[in-house]
Amino acid sequence: MELTLLGTGAPEGLPLPDCPCAACATALGDAARAATALLVDGVLLLDLTPGAAFAAARAGHSLGGVRQVLLSHPHDGPAVEVPAGLPQPVRGADGRELTLLTGHRVRAVALDSPGSGYEVTGPDGERLLYLPPGGAPAGLSGLTGLTGFTEGNGFGEANGGRAAYEMVVADVIGRPDALARLRAAGAVGPTTDVIAVHIGHEVPQGGELRRRLAAAGARAVPDGTTLVVGAYEDVPDVPRRTLVLGGARSGKSVEAERRLEAFPEVLYVATGGTRSGDTEWADRVSLHRERRPGSWRTAETCDLVPLLAQDGPPLLIDCLSLWLTHVMDEVNAWDDAEWAGGGERELRGRVAGLAEAVRATRRTVVAVSNEVGSGIVPATASGRRYRDELGRLNAAFAAECEHVLLVVAGQALALRG
Repeated sequence: MELTLLGTGAPEGLPLPDCPCAACATALGDAARAATALLVDGVLLLDLTPGAAFAAARAGHSLGGVRQVLLSHPHDGPAVEVPAGLPQPVRGADGRELTLLTGHRVRAVALDSPGSGYEVTGPDGERLLYLPPGGAPAGLSGLTGLTGFTEGNGFGEANGGRAAYEMVVADVIGRPDALARLRAAGAVGPTTDVIAVHIGHEVPQGGELRRRLAAAGARAVPDGTTLVVGAYEDVPDVPRRTLVLGGARSGKSVEAERRLEAFPEVLYVATGGTRSGDTEWADRVSLHRERRPGSWRTAETCDLVPLLAQDGPPLLIDCLSLWLTHVMDEVNAWDDAEWAGGGERELRGRVAGLAEAVRATRRTVVAVSNEVGSGIVPATASGRRYRDELGRLNAAFAAECEHVLLVVAGQALALRG
């Protein structure tokens, strides 16, 4: 089954008309995107957009063989002209399956937003799922088109042992939680080709877009690209260990959370404690919690080594600098005599043990830490000691990570990976 992406952009396209933002100003060449429309084997058109016929011609295809046109979401603005000879576009009824004379089967998928998704099964059994902008499945029980499927069974029992879709085409940037839901159900697996569409000006094109999509196990392609469903082999390699560094209010925690928002059942490891009576700290903790997806769990602990040794969902550790404060308190590192009498040796052992646990872990880990060594030299000996030890901790942790990022003014700079 062949899929040609006639457009890959948001409904308004990219760049947006008359938009002066930096993302739109740099959306040139292959980074310019028409509204998303998909042509399947030349016989099925998902979403009719202005200029679809010209886009097909540029991609070396014709719409003359299209037998069905399905719309996935309400279209604002003036009505789109239907090219001569093209069937009248319709919206599929949720749960209903259409069978084309060509052997393609299409099932409409109910969403949690206005519109419908479409599950397409080719004549040879390859399957793709297409979701509209801002859309996520309202429930997962109908995704396989088989009544035996139940949420959480990994699709294997109900779908003849097939574990996942070969391809998912969705709004990865706008609705990463949709991808998380599909992963939780087994509908997206390690070999699923996840293609990002409905791309707007929320993310700068180029390296920043590629980095964010790769963190979600997805990729973007230029308008006009033709893909063979099920033939993709170069699946984006999601890094298993990532360290995100940054100064105060740099956006490092947001960046770390963004890297895991397309994955279900993340365990958020908060190392800061509760700090009873500190209202400012309580406000900080509340803001962090409000940002997190509802499926994530939280553990307030500094006992990181056992968590890293266990099997389980991805860990988001926020942050290593507070872990270090806790450990330095435990070894009484602030007392010079205690420090010289064994505190320094014990601290270094704890840091080495954490680094070893990161090296050996089988879990996906994203950790946050402060970068404090580039600022003002602390006025106190204890402050300088903490600064030095945090630098050593960051270096030891980073040495065990595939990806290391430095966040400055909300911009993530790749130091490794």
